Order: sequence, then C-alpha cells, then structure tokens
Amino acid sequence: MKQRKPVAVVAGAGPGNGAALARRFADGGYAVALLARDGAKLADVTRQIDGAVAYACDVSDPASVGTVFDTIAAELGAVDVLLFNAGSGVFKSVEEITPAEFEAAWRVNAYGSLLCSQAVIPSMQARGSGTILFTGATASLRGGTRTAAFAPAKAAQRSLAESMARTLWPAGIHVGLMIVDGVVDLPETRRAMPDKEDDFFVDPAGLAETAWFLAHQDRRAWSFEVEVRPFGESW
Repeated sequence: MKQRKPVAVVAGAGPGNGAALARRFADGGYAVALLARDGAKLADVTRQIDGAVAYACDVSDPASVGTVFDTIAAELGAVDVLLFNAGSGVFKSVEEITPAEFEAAWRVNAYGSLLCSQAVIPSMQARGSGTILFTGATASLRGGTRTAAFAPAKAAQRSLAESMARTLWPAGIHVGLMIVDGVVDLPETRRAMPDKEDDFFVDPAGLAETAWFLAHQDRRAWSFEVEVRPFGESW
C-alpha cells in the first residue's frame, strides 16, 4: 500500500510568502493545499508546484472553511501542517478608518485564524501531533498611526496563537508565530520602491525556510515566536 504524503495547508496562498511556503513544503515531500478566496487565481502557482492543489475558500466564512477542510481531508488526507498566511487590512488612522474596514481586518486575521485552526485541531489531537503556524506582523506588537485596523487584528491573532500554544503544546501540537518585520519582496512593492536594493526586502523564500524549520523542530525544543526581518532593518 502506497504511503500517503503528509499534508500542508497554506491559507492565503497568493504571490510572495504564500507561494514560497507552498513551494518549500512541496519540495519537502508534502501534498500542499492552497487556499484563496478565488481559487482560479492560484492556477499559475499550482502548475509550478508539484503536488499542489488549489481550493477556493473565504477564511472569514465558517461554512466555506468547514467545506474546504472536509474536502481536503477526503482528497489529500488529514492535515499535518496548517500555515495561516491570510492577511488583510487597510492602512488608515483612527479618524479615517470605517467600522466595516476595522471588522474586515479582524475577520480575516483573527477570526479566520480561529476557524482554520478549529478545522484541523481534532485530527491533530487524535494523532498527538501536528503544527499550526501563523504569519504575523510587527503591528501585532505596537500600533502605528496608520494601523488602526491592521494592528488590533494582528494583535488579536497573536494573542489567539499564544492561547492556543499553551493549550495545544501539551497535546503534541506545535503552535508558532512568525513576526514579519519589513517590506515583503513582491512585484507591487518593487514598483512602489524602485530605488530599494534587494537586501531591503523580506525574502519570501527565506521566510518559508523559517516556517519549515519551525514545523520540524524537536518537540523538546519548540519555539513559539520568531522574528523574520532583513538584516539591515531598523528595529
């Protein structure tokens, strides 16, 4: 009988960090499920990564999350690693932000984290193993003048992750958080900052390597929170 591949889910699998996470885990022998609101937009990434399958999923919608994780379990198997990379937020001050924009940021970053985690925890508990990693942000640690929606949403995600770690580590489930501090290297950030050198940007492949390391740490030496920033970043 052919042994199944371990399964990794990348929630928020767009270009940049999401695609890099998917590629690293696929290269490491995982079957990879790629989640995005519009699954069709993942066609290019899916074609480039052996063993990757795209699924349409709105991480802020309980019905959508429930359906897609049931489908993944049926088609690929139980999830071994959840990489929650979905993120949303407009960058405005408290005077500019609307209640709808505030809620939308929270629904993706915090509520979505909860929904996707709850979808994979039961099977991980049954096996006594599994990994849940969140792509966080420096905004979770401090609010800026123009992060009136994004910072509270990422702070809620960080607090949720810490609560989960305290609850789930004893059950053998490694919960971790990567605090991204810097500008991610994307086509749009390159266009917006054409004068910046390569070393200015966060390298998605480097972040994915950090995620791979966290997901495969010895359980007697787990990390909860790590920071990922370019070496020249001021902090």
